Amino acid sequence: MTPRDERSYSKLLRVPRVDDAWLSQPEAARQLGIALFRVGALIACGHLAPAENSAGSAGVTITSVQAEKTWRDSATYRAKVLRLLKDTIGFFQLTGPQVLTITL
Repeated sequence: MTPRDERSYSKLLRVPRVDDAWLSQPEAARQLGIALFRVGALIACGHLAPAENSAGSAGVTITSVQAEKTWRDSATYRAKVLRLLKDTIGFFQLTGPQVLTITL
């Protein structure tokens, strides 16, 4: 089994290679205060941007982690519930979370 810090994305996915603006997925989870599997869910729902470093290790961009942290710190309870609903429905749709738009 490959260690977590050495895993890379599938060749089928096109992810940017960045070195200075990259965080490993475990480090992103620590900075956000969430479990590692939630990082994968946030990537799948489009809230974190996947990236690889020059060694080909899977991670996310620092800017997407900072944006997620800012959103989590400032979002209202209502916004968090609506996002959860939107992500849950979108996650199970074949075309992805972009299809569902919730407005009040």
